[in-house]
Amino acid sequence: MWFKNLRLYRLPSGQALDLAKLDALLARRPLTRCGSFEMASCGWVFPRQEGAFVHAVDRQWLLALGIEQKLLPTTVVRQTARERAAIIEKEQGRKVGRKEMRDLTERVMEELLPKAFSQRRTTWAWIDPQGGRLVVDAGSDARADEFMETLLTTLDDVTPRPLQTQVSPTTAMTAWLAAQEPPTGFSFDSDLELRAASQSQSAIRYVHHDLGGQEIAAHIATGKLVTRLGLTWNDKISFVLTDKLRIKRLAFLDVLKEQAEQSAANEDERFDADFALMVGELARMLDDLVNALGGELEPE
Repeated sequence: MWFKNLRLYRLPSGQALDLAKLDALLARRPLTRCGSFEMASCGWVFPRQEGAFVHAVDRQWLLALGIEQKLLPTTVVRQTARERAAIIEKEQGRKVGRKEMRDLTERVMEELLPKAFSQRRTTWAWIDPQGGRLVVDAGSDARADEFMETLLTTLDDVTPRPLQTQVSPTTAMTAWLAAQEPPTGFSFDSDLELRAASQSQSAIRYVHHDLGGQEIAAHIATGKLVTRLGLTWNDKISFVLTDKLRIKRLAFLDVLKEQAEQSAANEDERFDADFALMVGELARMLDDLVNALGGELEPE
């Protein structure tokens, strides 16, 4: 359940969330099975206990969006349509036109869709109601947007916005690396992406590489900007920060996970211990990161 990729949002000030109300709102849109002619279905699922759509631990909330998708590769549909077109051409002695081929493909899709297998996945999110923070565990913009669109259509009057900072991540990361001075509480890891500011947008990536060499300093001196930088916070959490304030490849050191395991007597207690420890450390790390980026940019 440990988060791996973070999308950061700010809950509007003055719009306090109520646990019972939120749970009731999520219950209005539970995940249902895909219909016979549906490619996908999404809705809220229980993060842990049966019947609770919001799992609360120490005043921190966990949400889970379930997505069910049909497995029907387009290559299979196209191949089947081509096979049927070949039969028509052979039996009727004529060429199948574009419009007829499109119609044939649509009919194949309608026939195969009810027979397709389905798979499910879950997108997790953490809400800190006191701190006004929403964090979605999503590795792509598409999955983050999918979660947020569903959340916005579920909530009545709460509109989260992407978190923004006074200093852009690119500007800050480039300055840190140029000076070889990571922000307080952080250290450099060995992953880096530099991108030219010109229209060419040429990029150089380093993996498992010493970031203190003259080669990297020369790239920065010629105007290349840092767009991805590996960092470790307080020797506890490592991650890659991107130019869009995304946190990728989040990894908690084993010592933290061992603490949670030692404090848990069963699976339910371990789940709660993992969640409480994760969000507690993430809250402190995110506060330090936002401060390192000049503080939060308030909306106009």
